[in-house]
Amino acid sequence: MHAPETDTHTSETAAPAESRRTVGRLQRGGRQWTCILVTYESPEDGWRGRFEFESESPLPGEENLRTAPIFVETSETAIQGKARSMGHPLLAALLDSALHVREQERASSPFLQRWFRSVLAEHALAQGHDEADDTQPTADLDQLRSLYASYRMDQVGHFIALVHPDDFHRAVDQILEGQKIDFAARDRLQLAMIVVEFIEARLPLPPFETWILDFLANRDLYGRYSHALHREGLAPHSTT
Repeated sequence: MHAPETDTHTSETAAPAESRRTVGRLQRGGRQWTCILVTYESPEDGWRGRFEFESESPLPGEENLRTAPIFVETSETAIQGKARSMGHPLLAALLDSALHVREQERASSPFLQRWFRSVLAEHALAQGHDEADDTQPTADLDQLRSLYASYRMDQVGHFIALVHPDDFHRAVDQILEGQKIDFAARDRLQLAMIVVEFIEARLPLPPFETWILDFLANRDLYGRYSHALHREGLAPHSTT
């Protein structure tokens, strides 16, 4: 009787065992994300590590966001030490990058492109324009994403302008409680971004797809609002 053959191919190609450790929590777009350090041993080059971001309120079918492996060390302890030394702004930047990659993938998907074309066509018909009229201003998803990002920052700036300076300073102290401050120019910028991100995550801002519909229907109002906020130094209470 022959001994059963061992499936060496399966054992050689099996994914290495992973160790997962929560290293922080972040706010983005009104959603809470858990940052997880994932480490595993690679037969070729020692230990590797990457970050994974898990939403605490995932959308249907939504998977965790992953970075590429960014740590290559001789031990898991060395990776954990480097991960602990990374501050909130760096982790937030990694999350932003992962979200951007996901958005780019969504933007290139046939489904979203078809939806966007149908929105533009419906908007053109509602305005009494021929769908194929080349004289009308056009927009693409990249341009609208840039405008949407500016809109979100405008809302943060408008909110700050509406708060009494003394109240805002007290709020900043609470937001930055426990942060180490040495007031170097670089640190001031990072602390300012923490405050901006904290406010943005708590404003009731519409998701991108909802904003597109409103923007296309109210371009003039958005234009007047932005002009008043930036060119005239005002913080309008409404766009009318």
